[in-house]
Amino acid sequence: MSEKPSVSDEEWAEFVEAAQEQGLGTKAQDRALRKARPKRQPKPPRSPKRQEPAGWRTGPAWQEMNGRAHRRRRAKGIVGITLAATLAVIALRPQLLTDHLPEGVTSALPSSWTDHPQDTTPLAAETARPTEAPEYVDPDRPTLKEPFNGSPAVRWADGAAGIELPEAKATGWMSKAEVAAALKRSREFLVAANLDPAVLRGARPTAALKMIDPKQPGLEGVERSLAKPSEKDDPKQLFSRFDPAEVRQVGTAVKTRGRMTVEKGEKAGEVLIRTDYTFVYPVVKSRPGSTEVARTIVRREVDFLLLDPDRYRMTRGKLWLFHWNYSAGNTPCEGPEDGFYHPEFQEDLVRDPGSDTGPAVDPYDRSKPLDDLPQECGTVSRS
Repeated sequence: MSEKPSVSDEEWAEFVEAAQEQGLGTKAQDRALRKARPKRQPKPPRSPKRQEPAGWRTGPAWQEMNGRAHRRRRAKGIVGITLAATLAVIALRPQLLTDHLPEGVTSALPSSWTDHPQDTTPLAAETARPTEAPEYVDPDRPTLKEPFNGSPAVRWADGAAGIELPEAKATGWMSKAEVAAALKRSREFLVAANLDPAVLRGARPTAALKMIDPKQPGLEGVERSLAKPSEKDDPKQLFSRFDPAEVRQVGTAVKTRGRMTVEKGEKAGEVLIRTDYTFVYPVVKSRPGSTEVARTIVRREVDFLLLDPDRYRMTRGKLWLFHWNYSAGNTPCEGPEDGFYHPEFQEDLVRDPGSDTGPAVDPYDRSKPLDDLPQECGTVSRS
């Protein structure tokens, strides 16, 4: 039987270019991918044979596909943006500053820094990327009873209610009913990965893992990240987790806001579901008697690849992870690599304000893609 390359030079160049557009195309990765590329394989029979999608035939491992991109994003605050004490105190309680200013000076300050009842009217669902960050709101401190005081998230939906599905329409190879089912599965994954109370306490995200197609290459990296977290294998890439020995959730609500879209993939037989959501987690220290509430804000972009089973080797009803990225506010940039977020509390912030030299970032600002955020680890302007 004659043999020929499984991927033509033109197809391979097209794949590398697509990978670069996804932030995965460095020279080192290009060399690694080319080295992994199979040179020859048996010629397929004349009858149609299902394949793996382009880009997965050589199956870059979890760390090979996302390792360098993850480290780059980590440097700009993907693992965390340190909470600057001075900014946080002013943002949460500007009266500490305004009460000591001369009469008349306060009139020149932002109107949002004056005391007024916070608007709690629920926001309409997000259907497009916002054009600017949310306005600053009444600067009351969060409390055990009102953990979202002083946060724009007070107007966001609670938990899964904030993950609203767009209207399903036939797209690419998928019918309207198939798209509707895929949207529902994507929502279930986000809920299981970011809102499940047990997962938030560090438990294994079993429900979320069951939704991923076991035929997707590189999943051993996900398992490794859960079993032995490290900088290379970090479960926070996909799952929100806190150390129960350190903090506990305040109440049961996690505020959620974002959107989900569907589009045709670059290749025949591919459809993409793109998701972009921000989750706000109020926590308190686990020790008895703790009352100070801190909030960690996590934004995730996760894209799911939906494959035509008549063209590709896949499992019906399962999801393929195509691209993922995340940002977390109020957790140390240089923290332990244990797979948990570590919220910072005012009572523990005894640092020189001049030590926080990175750019100030608003963790509630959803007007830019995560890849457009500053690369340096900076400070959050509010929590």
